[in-house]
Amino acid sequence: MLRLRLTIPGLHSIPDHPQLVRQRPRRKWAQCVLVLLGLVWFGLYGASVAAEELAAVQALHRGNGAEPQTLDPHKAEDVSSANILRDLYEGLVGEAPDGTLIPGAAERWQVNADGTEYTFYLRRNARWSNGDPVTAEDFVAGLRRAVDPLTASHYAQVLAPIRNAAAVIAGQEPPTMLGARAVDAYTLQIELIAPTPYFLGLLTHSTTYPIHRPSLAQHGARFTRPGNLISNGAYRLSEWVVHSHIKLARNTHYWDNVHTTIDEVSYYPTEDSNGAFKRYRAGGLDWTGTVPLNQFRWIRENLADELQVAPYLGTYFYGFNITRPPFKDAPGLRHALSMVIDREILTGKITGAGEVPAYGWVPPGVAGYEAQGVNFSALTPAQRLAEARRLYAAAGYSRVRPLEIELRYNTSENHKKVAVAIAAMWKQALGVKTRLVNEEWKVFLETRKQKVHTQVFRAGWIGDYNDPYTFAELFHSGHGRNDTGFVNVDYDRLLQKASLTTDAKTRMLLLEQAERILLAEHTIVPIYFYVSKRLVKPYIKGYAANILDHHHSKHMRVLKH
Repeated sequence: MLRLRLTIPGLHSIPDHPQLVRQRPRRKWAQCVLVLLGLVWFGLYGASVAAEELAAVQALHRGNGAEPQTLDPHKAEDVSSANILRDLYEGLVGEAPDGTLIPGAAERWQVNADGTEYTFYLRRNARWSNGDPVTAEDFVAGLRRAVDPLTASHYAQVLAPIRNAAAVIAGQEPPTMLGARAVDAYTLQIELIAPTPYFLGLLTHSTTYPIHRPSLAQHGARFTRPGNLISNGAYRLSEWVVHSHIKLARNTHYWDNVHTTIDEVSYYPTEDSNGAFKRYRAGGLDWTGTVPLNQFRWIRENLADELQVAPYLGTYFYGFNITRPPFKDAPGLRHALSMVIDREILTGKITGAGEVPAYGWVPPGVAGYEAQGVNFSALTPAQRLAEARRLYAAAGYSRVRPLEIELRYNTSENHKKVAVAIAAMWKQALGVKTRLVNEEWKVFLETRKQKVHTQVFRAGWIGDYNDPYTFAELFHSGHGRNDTGFVNVDYDRLLQKASLTTDAKTRMLLLEQAERILLAEHTIVPIYFYVSKRLVKPYIKGYAANILDHHHSKHMRVLKH
């Protein structure tokens, strides 16, 4: 298929402009003027004519890291699941390829004067993948289900800005008391407890997705299976072969299906980054979830036009289980282990893709927020080592009586390399004996949640929206992903106060204070701030880097190759 596009900045494509189509019989001169202007621009600035010959088969093959935990939008909590859910579902607010917020299932919205009430007007042509209309009640049902304790969503806390959400999550109020209501079939109102600057960004998250109520009622927990799952996004679930692939087919009922090009999307679990790289080079993948660290230099030198590296709002860190020995009531010991990790060596020699050494929790670059740091970041390496050894000894350990711990990480060659390096640093500096434990992703997550067998574990946190609160809330005592067991009354109080503060500067100061409390406890070990890094075939068009690393397949197309 040959597609020819003429793009004139500031002008619509003439044949598609509705007003010009209606006025053509009476105002042919207007069309002529526009054409002449276009020809002038064409001559002055060069042709912006893009001839694209599309591939006959519009199929996209995406490497996707770990096997998805679930395709239940209100229970998913991992990046792999979220990538797929963004193709299957559409929230009230959508995202452009560069991450800009745009209308989604809601074609427009209004906000009241004090910023505490949002009114969303849904598209009347929005349809579920079985043809049913998408209604305001579907969104209300989705939000209520997300905060319902019976759902056991570990992400429910992100909906805390909505009126009565906290009480519902705590089991103190029924889900019907949540501040979300359908005014009519296509109008939805959401009440907040206070102005929330990031609220529209939050509405792109899977926790806020609608639910197809008849399907859930009929199938219960099995509603996410192929043949059962009814979705409202650009794609529908076609196949799910565990540890092999998940295949999505185009949802022909999607309101914007006419602008969707890709017909089929296949997601592959690619925890083995080296295996994924080989598969990519053999043509089995169109893009990878990441790149193998041991091949990065070669890739940068030989596949530079396919390598995509960009800033990413995320932090790679290690967590301590502070609910059990040896790290319970042992901040000095945790401090010592953090101090002897050479983050510059890790990012320069081990990862080497532009990651930034992390001495704080919230990544730099969030507008209006001053990134905080641990109290040893300004010390020289010699000073850090001396203080770490003092703290280690004060905790009762020595070369003769070394600390013996387990370090858990999920299956990945990249995670293994980092773990091996850190274990070696602990051994060399303090004499710590570390046993590395590798677990498959779902088992790893469950082990972390149980807090029984974990001592030190690998973790990463990617912002769900561009605001420091998405990082701060992870360590709230009630957050479902707080796998360290960190509980601090002052920390919770600061987050609560920040959520009710309307002054932007004061709000940021409160969140900065909370971060300082977290870092002073050394419950976590920030290691580096992420960059997204992957290989993308040159014939995939529509890919654009963005700080949240969200990529909707509906924005892409495959050229003939």
